[in-house]
Amino acid sequence: MPSPTTTGLHCLFLLASACCQIPQSSNFYPLSYVIDSTLGQESFFPEMQRQKRNMFILDLPFPEHTFDIEVSLQDSSYLDEIKAYFKNIDLPINISNVQTTVSNISITTVCLPSGENSSCCFCEDGYAWPSTVCSDVMPCPSLSLEPALPCGYMQKMPFYGPYCEPQTEESCGMGEPILMNMSVRLDSNFQDDLKNSSSLLYQKYKMDLEKAFNASYRCLPGFVSATVTGFSPGSVFVNFEVRTGAASFTQVGHSNRAVPQFLDSSYQLNPFTFTRVITNQTNFTVKPSNIFEGDTVRLTCEINSTFSNVTWYHFDQTISAGSRYSIETDSASTRSILTITNVTMKDSGSYSCVSIRSGPYHTEIHNGTETISVFPLHVTPNFEDIDVTCNSPEVQAKGLQLSCCIDRHMTSLRVSWKVNGTINIIGETILSGNCTGYQLAINESLCPPEKSGAVTTYTCEMETGHGARRARSIAVTYLRKAHVTISSSTNSRVSEGYGFNVTCESDVSNYDSISWKIQSGNDTKPVDCGTCIKNSKFPAVSVLTVKSASQDWRGTYICTFSQKNLDSSANITIKVVSLPLKKNILVDPIETSIQCEVPRALECCISAKTVREYRVTFVVQQNEFPIEERKKDNLLCYTYNHTEKECNKEKEVMAYCKFVNRIGQGVDSEHITLHLIPGKKVSCSDSLGIGTEGDILIKPCCDVKNPTGFTRGNITYLCNHSSWIVARNDCLSEPINNLLSDAESLVSGPEAKAKLPSYLERLNEQTKKELTTIKNSSANLGAIITILDMVSSIPVEAEEPPMQNFLSTVDLIVDNSTTEAWENLKEEKTRQSSLLLQSVENFSLRLQPVNNTIPSVSANTVQLQGVVVKENNNTAYNKDFRSAENLTVNVLISETEIQNLTQNSTIVSVMYSKLGHFLPQKTSEFVNGLLITTTLSSNRSQKFDVNMTFAKKDLSLKMPKCVFWNFTLNNHKGDWDNYGCTPTESERYVICSCNHLTSFSILMSPDRSSELIFENYISYVGLAISIVSLVVCIIIESLVWKYVTNNTTSYMRHVCILNIATSLLIADVWFIVIASITDQNQQMSRDICIMATFFIHFFYLCVFFWMLSLGLILFYRLVFILHNTSKTAQKTVAFCLGYVCPFVIAVTTIAVTLPKNSYTRKDVCWLNWQDSKALLAFVIPALIIVATNLFIAAVVIIKILRPTIGDRSSGQERKSLFQIGKSVAILTPLLGLTWGFGLATIIKNSHPAFHILFSLLNALQIQEALLKRNSSSKWSSQQSKSSSLILVTPMLAMSYPFSRTFNNLCGKTGKYRVSSSEPSTSSTENTSKAYSLLN
Repeated sequence: MPSPTTTGLHCLFLLASACCQIPQSSNFYPLSYVIDSTLGQESFFPEMQRQKRNMFILDLPFPEHTFDIEVSLQDSSYLDEIKAYFKNIDLPINISNVQTTVSNISITTVCLPSGENSSCCFCEDGYAWPSTVCSDVMPCPSLSLEPALPCGYMQKMPFYGPYCEPQTEESCGMGEPILMNMSVRLDSNFQDDLKNSSSLLYQKYKMDLEKAFNASYRCLPGFVSATVTGFSPGSVFVNFEVRTGAASFTQVGHSNRAVPQFLDSSYQLNPFTFTRVITNQTNFTVKPSNIFEGDTVRLTCEINSTFSNVTWYHFDQTISAGSRYSIETDSASTRSILTITNVTMKDSGSYSCVSIRSGPYHTEIHNGTETISVFPLHVTPNFEDIDVTCNSPEVQAKGLQLSCCIDRHMTSLRVSWKVNGTINIIGETILSGNCTGYQLAINESLCPPEKSGAVTTYTCEMETGHGARRARSIAVTYLRKAHVTISSSTNSRVSEGYGFNVTCESDVSNYDSISWKIQSGNDTKPVDCGTCIKNSKFPAVSVLTVKSASQDWRGTYICTFSQKNLDSSANITIKVVSLPLKKNILVDPIETSIQCEVPRALECCISAKTVREYRVTFVVQQNEFPIEERKKDNLLCYTYNHTEKECNKEKEVMAYCKFVNRIGQGVDSEHITLHLIPGKKVSCSDSLGIGTEGDILIKPCCDVKNPTGFTRGNITYLCNHSSWIVARNDCLSEPINNLLSDAESLVSGPEAKAKLPSYLERLNEQTKKELTTIKNSSANLGAIITILDMVSSIPVEAEEPPMQNFLSTVDLIVDNSTTEAWENLKEEKTRQSSLLLQSVENFSLRLQPVNNTIPSVSANTVQLQGVVVKENNNTAYNKDFRSAENLTVNVLISETEIQNLTQNSTIVSVMYSKLGHFLPQKTSEFVNGLLITTTLSSNRSQKFDVNMTFAKKDLSLKMPKCVFWNFTLNNHKGDWDNYGCTPTESERYVICSCNHLTSFSILMSPDRSSELIFENYISYVGLAISIVSLVVCIIIESLVWKYVTNNTTSYMRHVCILNIATSLLIADVWFIVIASITDQNQQMSRDICIMATFFIHFFYLCVFFWMLSLGLILFYRLVFILHNTSKTAQKTVAFCLGYVCPFVIAVTTIAVTLPKNSYTRKDVCWLNWQDSKALLAFVIPALIIVATNLFIAAVVIIKILRPTIGDRSSGQERKSLFQIGKSVAILTPLLGLTWGFGLATIIKNSHPAFHILFSLLNALQIQEALLKRNSSSKWSSQQSKSSSLILVTPMLAMSYPFSRTFNNLCGKTGKYRVSSSEPSTSSTENTSKAYSLLN
């Protein structure tokens, strides 16, 4: 056969019948005929290049053979002639030389070229493709809608058959046609007329679509018709039916792809949405037929087609493989099986299996549906849940038997036991009648330690019939005695002041509790130090952390894990080696001055009672030096005389002493600071030290009568008039110093919780005795606050004595007598008042109820009340407090909030009548009521609503704010914050509604309503008029737009004015709405406030930048007279400047400040100033623009004053002055110069007149511009007025561009060329356009 490499090659396939006799030794060559298109003649010759066909020769007389003969043509014009030739040939034909007779010749198949390696083949009349290749033939691309054209099929070349055969009932497309239900989507809007089959639109769609469908599907095997059945919404879905033979998936997809070429593109048919739903090719079976609860049901879906996957549905819900559902899909056998185990009544209903086969242009959906019903089956169990100890000898010997029974007798009963748990101990099944038993063989090895306490569930399943079953579970808890190990991070020895960890680990994770004890000699004490013990479950580890070891921590540590009634323990011994603590090392001096080459004694002292086995050295500038040891009263001191030899310049020398004990661990003292003063005259010199005038000297507080030899604190001396005077004394009194030391030991000791009540009692007593010392010393006051903060971290049982002692101590230090000490603390800018408030919060938070109660405790200025939340508590939390000054506060938490709390959680409220006044506050706002703290022991991430009613202390104060003390503000020094709180004011009370808990009060200000009412009146009335005027301005601009934008300058001027008006209108609307809400004290969402602030900021910036654009256009027209820029360029620059710049500034501001919660102010919806200085993002651009526009206004005035040629008459002078006044009146509002008065308003304590003037001018800014811009119908007269302004260009400007710019800017004149009309005309035109901005 010739190779079909020539695209112009055409083939005919002939079916020839011949009777011949062929010798056995001969080879047969098929005949090939080639038509010579150039000669137009037929020439017959054997095609020798064709591959030889080996024939199987039978030795029979005169056999009949049928030959397939291929005739290739290179010119299709001979196709009909060749057909006619073979049709008219005289038969039979005798070929004598080979003894063959040709009895019949028929043309069966005609192939035309269709691409490089394919051809389009047709069957002649009476012939059809064999059924074996029916699904493989692909329709050729159709070139016409004419149905009379034959349907060709694509075949690869070279084509070796099979060829078309005589048509029979078994041929391709000759069987009974099938009905295909299909749909496709049109990507257009659905119209109601498509629901009406009699409407014209419906008929048109139906006719056009059916025509396209018939043209596209006509080449499917056995095609009959395609009919549109309806339309449905969802874009437009076309439902249609195709009657055809058994077409393959690929053939239908190929025909679908051709549909759009027969349909108008306006239909927007989506060729990828063709879908066929097949319901009659699915065989759905369900087993068993009668289904009971607990059955295993198999639903089998067999599809008579190839599919990729199957999806199962129960009603409309997709079924996924899971614990009860399993899906087995066999693509080879086209079968999918859904197995449902342990069916219930809920499993009844309709089940569907859906398979989808998708291609680029065709989707087939096979769907089968069946409904099942599930009936109940009742079973009665008789068993119990039990606990088992794995290593119990009795249990290991006898084991354990579990049992369960069914409540009816069944002919076939199957029983199975399932084990589900981390401990997999299995047993032997015993069946007796309608009952079953399960004998467990328990062995210790099967119950590993890490799984002790685990629960294993044994499920008895009794099945009957087709597997209907009932199950009952028995929970078996396996326990095991634990093995405990203990280790230390210190290798059994640790120095005082050093930290260490003791780790206790158990192989049993599911413990109930862990306890620690320290045994020292015959004394055993429990470790109850609050937060020093950290326990974890997985792994079972308890870590005891000691931050600073003392002699109280020496001994044998016993760690005990308890699991129900089983205790498992381990122990380790820790020795604490003496080493002075850093705080107990006295350094003298702390800070002093030294001279060059003059020795200065440096001293470190410790208590003489401590062990002396230390190696002590002095370290000066990282160099170690030996010391001298001597006893000094109750102190043991180590001295080193330091002489500074490097005296080139003033410098600081740092020194400290180092103590090292016998195990090599050391501690460094506080640093001594030495100031070298070379070449300076020493003014003060005595036993304290030396120094120049104004120098300071800091010495420790040494008290030889004190057993430790010194107290905390220091004394600061000042060199004044050649003598040292005490500038500040921060020494603690001996009792308070001892209290502080004991508090530090208590907090870091092992019995903190047990010893806390007695310590609080002593603290209260000593504070009463030292009250005189405290009120005269801020250091002693600060020490008491520090003590309260330290002990508040220790949990305490809610008993009246310790609570009374703690609150009484707080009451003592906030008494009126301590006011001076508090003022000193405020001057030092410490956070002691905030720390005191936080310590009371922590104390109330850690109260542990006794007998589910919190006792009420009160002191003179502090009161505490609380409750324990119990199960089914339906009572609201309602507590009233009254101070000695007869001020009241009520705390109310609703029943709904209480019911949402966890059981045994506590709510505690503490009232303060004095402490609130010691907290930092603004000068303009005062605490005008009691301070109340409410804490909740259970953690709650969501909001928690609480209402508080405060009585006003001073009725003259106004503008109440509900505030809470936010400890995180002001660099964690704390400050008042009103977030989450809303005030409601009455005559004598303020009700605060807050959505969180902490310390609350009310802040109020002096009555400034009379000062603000006039400003508010001006703002509201002015803004209202401004909004109306802006709307009028925008309407007027839209009406006269085409009349006033007849040149580039006028166009850009009105673009700027329109954008200024629009931006200012939006900003004013936002401003007046937010201001009215704020003034009425209405609650506003924080998100709304942030959004309002952003838009006000953005649109006011847009106003300024558009005013800048207007000013720059004016400046450009006045200065660059001979330069012209296109309207598009000017507009692009103006819009970028007017909107892009403000947007960048506004977005940057919110992005930087919002994460820090400092974008808006606390009281109003505007940019923050105090915390983040976000207001500068508005003030700086505004003032720069105002200054720029002020400069432009000055340039305009200079331009107007520029002298003309010749002398001016008095009339011209008056006209110039009038023009100047007119320009100033117009430019002031248009360029935003009135905003310059805003600079005065941001100055502290500025006169109210500036505020009123600023509000008045800017509220009426647009009215001024509107009156100036739209008076006396100036729209049509701009050009005539502009043309009256004559400006002659300076000669110097024509030659030097830079000089021209300078001259235009400053209005300088030089030599003028009066006769040169051309430049003058140009200059006049451009300048007149610039001046038209003012008219």
